[in-house]
Amino acid sequence: MPRMRRIVLPNYPHHIVQRGHNRQVVFAVSEDYQRYLADLHELKDAFGVKVYAYCLMTNHVHLLLAPGESVAGLGQLMKALAARATRYRNRLEGRSGTFWESRYKSSVVQSDSYLLACCRYIELNPVRARMVSDAADYPWSSYRIRVGDVPDGHWLDADPCFVALGDTATERCHRYEEFVRQAVPADEIRLIRDALQRGQLTGTSRFVDEVERIVGVRIEQRGQGRPSGNLGK
Repeated sequence: MPRMRRIVLPNYPHHIVQRGHNRQVVFAVSEDYQRYLADLHELKDAFGVKVYAYCLMTNHVHLLLAPGESVAGLGQLMKALAARATRYRNRLEGRSGTFWESRYKSSVVQSDSYLLACCRYIELNPVRARMVSDAADYPWSSYRIRVGDVPDGHWLDADPCFVALGDTATERCHRYEEFVRQAVPADEIRLIRDALQRGQLTGTSRFVDEVERIVGVRIEQRGQGRPSGNLGK
Protein backbone atom coordinates (compact mmCIF):
# COMPACT_ATOMS: atom_id res chain seq x y z
CA MET A 1 0.00 0.00 0.00
CA PRO A 2 1.47 3.43 -0.89
CA ARG A 3 2.43 5.72 1.97
CA MET A 4 -0.25 8.32 2.68
CA ARG A 5 0.71 11.95 2.27
CA ARG A 6 1.18 13.62 5.63
CA ILE A 7 -1.32 16.44 6.26
CA VAL A 8 0.15 19.40 8.17
CA LEU A 9 -1.80 22.63 8.66
CA PRO A 10 -0.60 25.93 10.13
CA ASN A 11 -1.93 26.84 13.59
CA TYR A 12 -3.81 23.53 13.99
CA PRO A 13 -2.96 21.02 16.73
CA HIS A 14 -1.38 17.77 15.54
CA HIS A 15 -1.39 14.54 17.56
CA ILE A 16 2.00 12.90 17.02
CA VAL A 17 3.46 9.56 18.04
CA GLN A 18 7.07 8.52 17.51
CA ARG A 19 8.24 5.05 18.50
CA GLY A 20 11.62 3.54 19.13
CA HIS A 21 13.06 1.49 16.26
CA ASN A 22 11.57 -2.00 16.46
CA ARG A 23 9.76 -0.75 19.58
CA GLN A 24 13.03 -0.65 21.52
CA VAL A 25 13.20 1.15 24.86
CA VAL A 26 13.96 4.85 24.41
CA PHE A 27 13.57 5.99 28.02
CA ALA A 28 15.38 3.71 30.47
CA VAL A 29 16.12 6.02 33.41
CA SER A 30 14.87 9.36 34.70
CA GLU A 31 17.67 11.27 32.98
CA ASP A 32 16.43 10.06 29.58
CA TYR A 33 12.98 11.54 30.19
CA GLN A 34 14.41 14.75 31.62
CA ARG A 35 16.73 15.28 28.65
CA TYR A 36 13.92 14.80 26.13
CA LEU A 37 11.66 17.27 27.93
CA ALA A 38 14.49 19.80 28.23
CA ASP A 39 15.09 19.49 24.49
CA LEU A 40 11.37 19.85 23.77
CA HIS A 41 11.25 22.98 25.94
CA GLU A 42 14.25 24.50 24.16
CA LEU A 43 13.39 23.54 20.57
CA LYS A 44 9.68 24.38 20.52
CA ASP A 45 10.44 28.10 20.51
CA ALA A 46 13.29 27.72 18.04
CA PHE A 47 10.92 26.18 15.50
CA GLY A 48 7.80 28.19 16.37
CA VAL A 49 5.77 25.22 17.62
CA LYS A 50 3.37 25.20 20.58
CA VAL A 51 3.24 22.21 22.93
CA TYR A 52 -0.25 21.53 24.31
CA ALA A 53 0.27 18.04 25.78
CA TYR A 54 2.83 15.26 25.99
CA CYS A 55 3.37 11.82 27.45
CA LEU A 56 6.69 9.97 27.36
CA MET A 57 6.22 6.22 27.53
CA THR A 58 8.96 3.59 27.75
CA ASN A 59 9.30 3.02 24.00
CA HIS A 60 7.39 5.91 22.40
CA VAL A 61 6.22 9.50 22.83
CA HIS A 62 2.82 11.17 22.40
CA LEU A 63 2.83 14.89 21.62
CA LEU A 64 0.12 17.42 20.84
CA LEU A 65 1.85 20.15 18.85
CA ALA A 66 0.69 23.18 16.88
CA PRO A 67 3.00 24.72 14.25
CA GLY A 68 2.76 28.41 13.42
CA GLU A 69 2.39 29.83 9.95
CA SER A 70 5.44 27.85 8.82
CA VAL A 71 4.32 24.22 8.87
CA ALA A 72 7.91 23.13 8.21
CA GLY A 73 8.67 23.85 11.87
CA LEU A 74 6.76 20.76 12.98
CA GLY A 75 8.89 18.32 11.00
CA GLN A 76 12.05 20.23 11.88
CA LEU A 77 11.21 20.00 15.59
CA MET A 78 10.59 16.24 15.41
CA LYS A 79 13.80 15.70 13.45
CA ALA A 80 15.85 17.72 15.94
CA LEU A 81 14.30 15.94 18.96
CA ALA A 82 15.03 12.53 17.45
CA ALA A 83 18.57 13.49 16.46
CA ARG A 84 19.46 14.74 19.93
CA ALA A 85 18.09 11.63 21.63
CA THR A 86 19.90 9.39 19.14
CA ARG A 87 23.26 11.12 19.61
CA TYR A 88 22.90 10.97 23.39
CA ARG A 89 22.02 7.28 23.48
CA ASN A 90 24.64 6.25 20.91
CA ARG A 91 27.34 8.15 22.81
CA LEU A 92 26.20 6.66 26.12
CA GLU A 93 26.17 3.09 24.81
CA GLY A 94 29.12 3.38 22.43
CA ARG A 95 26.99 2.39 19.47
CA SER A 96 25.73 3.78 16.20
CA GLY A 97 22.61 3.33 14.13
CA THR A 98 18.91 4.01 14.15
CA PHE A 99 17.16 4.78 17.42
CA TRP A 100 13.69 5.88 16.29
CA GLU A 101 11.26 4.71 13.63
CA SER A 102 11.98 6.57 10.41
CA ARG A 103 8.54 8.18 10.17
CA TYR A 104 6.43 9.46 13.02
CA LYS A 105 2.63 9.21 12.91
CA SER A 106 0.50 12.36 12.98
CA SER A 107 -3.12 13.43 12.86
CA VAL A 108 -4.53 16.96 12.57
CA VAL A 109 -6.97 17.54 15.45
CA GLN A 110 -10.20 19.54 15.30
CA SER A 111 -9.69 22.20 17.95
CA ASP A 112 -13.20 22.94 19.18
CA SER A 113 -14.44 19.34 19.37
CA TYR A 114 -11.40 17.16 19.97
CA LEU A 115 -8.49 19.14 21.37
CA LEU A 116 -9.23 18.49 25.05
CA ALA A 117 -10.29 14.92 24.28
CA CYS A 118 -6.93 14.36 22.62
CA CYS A 119 -5.11 15.87 25.60
CA ARG A 120 -7.00 13.49 27.86
CA TYR A 121 -6.19 10.54 25.58
CA ILE A 122 -2.48 11.40 25.67
CA GLU A 123 -2.26 11.97 29.42
CA LEU A 124 -4.20 8.79 30.25
CA ASN A 125 -1.79 6.56 28.32
CA PRO A 126 0.01 5.37 31.49
CA VAL A 127 -3.35 4.56 33.10
CA ARG A 128 -4.53 2.53 30.10
CA ALA A 129 -1.16 0.73 30.12
CA ARG A 130 -1.72 -0.03 33.84
CA MET A 131 1.54 1.63 34.80
CA VAL A 132 -0.29 3.85 37.30
CA SER A 133 -3.84 4.03 38.60
CA ASP A 134 -4.14 7.81 38.32
CA ALA A 135 -2.77 10.23 35.72
CA ALA A 136 -1.41 12.41 38.53
CA ASP A 137 0.91 9.57 39.60
CA TYR A 138 2.86 9.58 36.32
CA PRO A 139 5.70 12.12 36.27
CA TRP A 140 6.43 12.13 32.52
CA SER A 141 3.22 13.57 31.10
CA SER A 142 1.79 17.08 30.95
CA TYR A 143 -1.12 16.23 33.24
CA ARG A 144 0.42 17.43 36.50
CA ILE A 145 1.49 20.67 34.84
CA ARG A 146 -2.01 21.21 33.51
CA VAL A 147 -3.69 20.74 36.89
CA GLY A 148 -1.18 22.96 38.67
CA ASP A 149 0.86 20.33 40.55
CA VAL A 150 4.21 21.28 38.94
CA PRO A 151 5.36 24.84 39.72
CA ASP A 152 7.94 25.04 36.89
CA GLY A 153 5.55 23.88 34.17
CA HIS A 154 5.09 27.35 32.69
CA TRP A 155 6.64 26.33 29.36
CA LEU A 156 3.61 24.21 28.43
CA ASP A 157 1.39 26.25 26.12
CA ALA A 158 -2.23 26.79 27.15
CA ASP A 159 -4.51 25.75 24.31
CA PRO A 160 -7.61 27.91 23.71
CA CYS A 161 -10.02 25.15 24.76
CA PHE A 162 -8.28 24.78 28.11
CA VAL A 163 -8.31 28.55 28.64
CA ALA A 164 -12.05 28.58 27.95
CA LEU A 165 -12.71 26.17 30.83
CA GLY A 166 -12.81 28.95 33.41
CA ASP A 167 -12.06 32.53 34.35
CA THR A 168 -9.22 31.66 36.74
CA ALA A 169 -6.31 29.22 36.67
CA THR A 170 -7.79 27.36 39.65
CA GLU A 171 -11.15 26.94 37.95
CA ARG A 172 -9.57 25.75 34.71
CA CYS A 173 -7.41 23.19 36.51
CA HIS A 174 -10.35 21.89 38.52
CA ARG A 175 -12.64 21.53 35.51
CA TYR A 176 -9.97 19.78 33.46
CA GLU A 177 -9.27 17.39 36.33
CA GLU A 178 -12.99 16.55 36.43
CA PHE A 179 -12.98 16.00 32.66
CA VAL A 180 -10.07 13.55 32.85
CA ARG A 181 -11.74 11.61 35.65
CA GLN A 182 -14.90 11.01 33.61
CA ALA A 183 -15.37 7.62 32.00
CA VAL A 184 -13.94 7.80 28.48
CA PRO A 185 -16.13 6.06 25.88
CA ALA A 186 -14.49 3.29 23.88
CA ASP A 187 -15.58 4.87 20.59
CA GLU A 188 -13.73 8.10 21.45
CA ILE A 189 -10.53 6.18 22.14
CA ARG A 190 -10.99 4.17 18.95
CA LEU A 191 -11.57 7.27 16.80
CA ILE A 192 -8.46 9.06 18.11
CA ARG A 193 -6.32 5.93 17.81
CA ASP A 194 -7.53 5.02 14.31
CA ALA A 195 -7.06 8.56 13.00
CA LEU A 196 -3.49 8.53 14.25
CA GLN A 197 -2.68 5.08 12.87
CA ARG A 198 -4.04 6.00 9.43
CA GLY A 199 -2.51 9.46 9.35
CA GLN A 200 -5.96 10.99 8.97
CA LEU A 201 -7.97 13.62 10.82
CA THR A 202 -9.28 13.61 14.38
CA GLY A 203 -12.63 15.33 14.10
CA THR A 204 -16.17 15.37 12.77
CA SER A 205 -17.22 14.83 9.16
CA ARG A 206 -17.72 18.57 8.78
CA PHE A 207 -14.11 19.14 9.87
CA VAL A 208 -12.90 16.53 7.38
CA ASP A 209 -14.82 18.29 4.60
CA GLU A 210 -13.27 21.61 5.62
CA VAL A 211 -9.72 20.24 5.56
CA GLU A 212 -10.33 18.52 2.22
CA ARG A 213 -11.20 21.91 0.77
CA ILE A 214 -8.03 23.43 2.26
CA VAL A 215 -5.59 20.77 1.04
CA GLY A 216 -7.44 19.68 -2.10
CA VAL A 217 -7.09 15.99 -1.24
CA ARG A 218 -9.83 13.40 -0.67
CA ILE A 219 -9.51 11.85 2.80
CA GLU A 220 -10.91 8.33 2.96
CA GLN A 221 -11.89 6.11 5.91
CA ARG A 222 -12.98 9.10 7.91
CA GLY A 223 -14.05 8.67 11.51
CA GLN A 224 -17.16 10.44 12.72
CA GLY A 225 -18.67 11.53 15.99
CA ARG A 226 -17.96 13.88 18.84
CA PRO A 227 -16.20 13.24 22.15
CA SER A 228 -18.37 12.96 25.21
CA GLY A 229 -17.99 14.86 28.43
CA ASN A 230 -19.68 18.01 29.69
CA LEU A 231 -17.26 20.91 29.78
CA GLY A 232 -19.68 23.78 29.35
CA LYS A 233 -19.23 26.65 31.77
